[in-house]
Amino acid sequence: MASISNLTNSLPLHIRRFRPSLCTLSCSLAEDSDPVPNPNSYFPKRGQTLELVCESLAFKGKGLCKVARTGFVVLCDRALPGEHFIGRVTRKKGNYAEVTKVKTITPPRDIVDAPCVYAPHCGGCKTQNLSYEAQIRAKEDQARDLLIHVGRFSREQLQLHAVMKPIVPCDIQFHYRNKMEFSFGPQRWLPRESLRDRDVDAGNENYALGLHAPGFFDKILNVDKCLLQSHPANKVLAAIQECWRDPQLGFSPYNVHSHKGFLKHLMLRTGRDVTTGLPEVMVNFVTSSYQPERLKFLVDKVSAFPEVVSVINNVNTSVGNTSVGEEEYTLYGKSSITETLRGLTFQISANSFFQTNTYQAEVLYKLIEDCAGVRGDGSEIVLDLFCGTGTIGLTLAGSVRHVYGYEVVPQAITDARLNAKINGIQNATFVQGDLNKIDESFGKNFPKPDIVISDPNRPGMHMKLIKFLLNLRAPRIVYVSCNPATCARDLDFLCHGVAEQNIKGCYKLISLQPVDMFPHTPHIECVCLLELQ
Repeated sequence: MASISNLTNSLPLHIRRFRPSLCTLSCSLAEDSDPVPNPNSYFPKRGQTLELVCESLAFKGKGLCKVARTGFVVLCDRALPGEHFIGRVTRKKGNYAEVTKVKTITPPRDIVDAPCVYAPHCGGCKTQNLSYEAQIRAKEDQARDLLIHVGRFSREQLQLHAVMKPIVPCDIQFHYRNKMEFSFGPQRWLPRESLRDRDVDAGNENYALGLHAPGFFDKILNVDKCLLQSHPANKVLAAIQECWRDPQLGFSPYNVHSHKGFLKHLMLRTGRDVTTGLPEVMVNFVTSSYQPERLKFLVDKVSAFPEVVSVINNVNTSVGNTSVGEEEYTLYGKSSITETLRGLTFQISANSFFQTNTYQAEVLYKLIEDCAGVRGDGSEIVLDLFCGTGTIGLTLAGSVRHVYGYEVVPQAITDARLNAKINGIQNATFVQGDLNKIDESFGKNFPKPDIVISDPNRPGMHMKLIKFLLNLRAPRIVYVSCNPATCARDLDFLCHGVAEQNIKGCYKLISLQPVDMFPHTPHIECVCLLELQ
């Protein structure tokens, strides 16, 4: 039988990050099955159908399966644990294949009815038809497997010292997102079974406003209501859907192939009035040119809702599909909305970063504060890496001597400084800089920190930054991760070092706390505490 390392090393990096799931599966085959032939002797061909059983959830929530008696690894989108199904091979990459589900033979364990009508086809909530208890169980298992197989922490170590904590569930499983982005398009995408219902002569009625079909940048599933966004945002979406296709208004959705059309994206953000606690909604129309007179009807329509306090127009003249404009105009009301988090007030502009689930962000930031273990005597220095708009550092600022935050996005740094000013915080310094490109001079502009907070994006930390932290030897590091695979990798480097580069680790992992920030999606947040050995 081929070695596990040979099996996983042939996978692309984004799959290798989840190789512990593959390792666990392959090990179970060796223990529980009869002797099997070499997996390399069996390669499913494209178009071939296979009878499969989904073992667990892996990368991007795809079902991880095996081919009977060979152990050949197969990934299937929308396959759920325990599901027995027929799959057709769509592509083969090295020593794994991807299949599309053709027919379910036996339904999965813990299956429930998805309340959203778009769930079978929308890429936003792939596990909405899996019970929430099963969702968080799968996420916790995935985080633990990655910590063991990628992070090289033994199962006994995790259990003996209670390093791995039970996942923190999200009490609110629907309507938790404070930001949603929808796209305009000239043609609605329909699933295959609905194609016969398409009216090719419907004209503007075939225009789409919704979410991209999974895997496609140019196909848009029309959405009238999203169960993840706030109720006020859904009212605004419904009002726009009701009227924007009217030929008399003359709106043209942007075509990503011909690069013609006016309306590109609709972004809806929800905050709270800090005085009344009532919701505030920002409506952001992203267009290919600045023509405010053309938007007047829609502006008047949405501004009639009392919750709408801001209507913005981002103008993006490029052929790219981004929602961030080169120019920004306020068409109605304020240029930003507000939100409160951990007792602080934050102003949120159209393109500024803010935690998407405000309710669970309160839980997440409380966990970060607990891990930081701030003494509260105003003597400690905090280094806040990948600080974004400063939310984490600012929540700690009241108990420490000074916070130094670093972030690559200039607008985020501008927002961080503004947020500090709004809250009367004077002991926080925010600096714009790329933490992936630090040199020997980094670290000379701030005193040695007592606590390091690192909250990188999905690729994790660059080796340059890891080396810096190992040389810095701060007493505590709180690592906040949105990708448990790269998190496990970086924890391995910080604790165990990198023998190939003669780098020695100097930290001990005290705890890893998974947090479910986004129910019905495969995303997992982790809060990790490391202490200097």
